Amino acid sequence: MIIKNIRQLKKLGVKISMDDFGTGFSSLGQLDLFELDKLKIDKVFIDDIVTMKKRQNLVKSIVAMSKSLNLVVVAEGIETKEQVEILKTLGCDLGQGYLFSKPLEVKDVEKLFKRDERMSF
Repeated sequence: MIIKNIRQLKKLGVKISMDDFGTGFSSLGQLDLFELDKLKIDKVFIDDIVTMKKRQNLVKSIVAMSKSLNLVVVAEGIETKEQVEILKTLGCDLGQGYLFSKPLEVKDVEKLFKRDERMSF
């Protein structure tokens, strides 16, 4: 039933993302089950990416796997410019986090885009 609903949504142009990849209920087995467009790497992998080579290797592997599946890769929880630079070198496509903005109400999003250059990853 879920797969049928996802297919119907995709026919309408809805893009499907797997959130918090690498934690909880997001698993490798679901990557080919659901027709995903984006994979969002959980903040847990981003927190220590500057200081821990193992984290960099994990993220590099997740990015490579995602690219082989034609998925856009989003890093969650970016808080520093150093994290952005590492994620760019690892091939990450997009990022979100407090470096760019705190969570906003809809009315404030347009203002942010108009005044802020930091929105490009």
